[in-house]
Amino acid sequence: MSEFKQQDLRGSSFDEVYLNDARFRQVDLSGADFREVYLTGARVQDAVLTDVRISGCDLTGLSIEGVEIEPLLEAELDRRYPDRPKMRPRTADGFREAWAILLRLWAGTVERARTFPAEALHESVDGEWSFIETQRHLVFATDAWVRRALLGDPTPWDPLDLPHDDMADSPPVPRDRTVRPTLDEVLVLRADRQSTVTEVLAGLTDERLAGSTTPVLEPGYPEPESFAVQRCLGAIIHEEWEHRLYAERDLDVLEERAG
Repeated sequence: MSEFKQQDLRGSSFDEVYLNDARFRQVDLSGADFREVYLTGARVQDAVLTDVRISGCDLTGLSIEGVEIEPLLEAELDRRYPDRPKMRPRTADGFREAWAILLRLWAGTVERARTFPAEALHESVDGEWSFIETQRHLVFATDAWVRRALLGDPTPWDPLDLPHDDMADSPPVPRDRTVRPTLDEVLVLRADRQSTVTEVLAGLTDERLAGSTTPVLEPGYPEPESFAVQRCLGAIIHEEWEHRLYAERDLDVLEERAG
């Protein structure tokens, strides 16, 4: 076990570092940037949390001063986004309704994106994916959870697919962060994958939704195992909803930068 005492580690970078059960006393973390960190069971006492921003987190069980935060946050987000409760479908009709909402919302976001210069759509905001990279990731999500896991295609990938950053390299799955396709190029892929989801949902029944997939044995992502159909389709609904909000947030920033 290492011990750091009275040391100046400002500006340090910690990647794939395990700090399980570490103790922090009189530590200055102001301005720190935490991404893909696991804080399950963490305890924070006597902390100053001024101007702290937390996003994209699973806040299950989080309490501050004895107040559980998750129910309050969920209620507020549902109030801000009236369509959000419909993104938790439990029936085949509910999935079809959620998908129709997502197609409508994304159409508006894409129309807005077309008003930006082409280079801006390749621009990252705070280290997040650019608008075009977001579209590429959603193509990957559909390929993984619908075309592979649900429909059984072992290699559904397109060279422009973009897996999540923390996913280990899997030889059949492409991961090219350097390619710079145009918006129209990625939207052709998006339209194709959206049509696939629409077709799957058109034939979906409650009985099928309650069932499981047949494992795809060839290497790839997700791993060769059986998944609940609801999990596969729920992953798509979740990804599409959350990444559209991220995209709108970042377009706001790009718009502000442009003056």
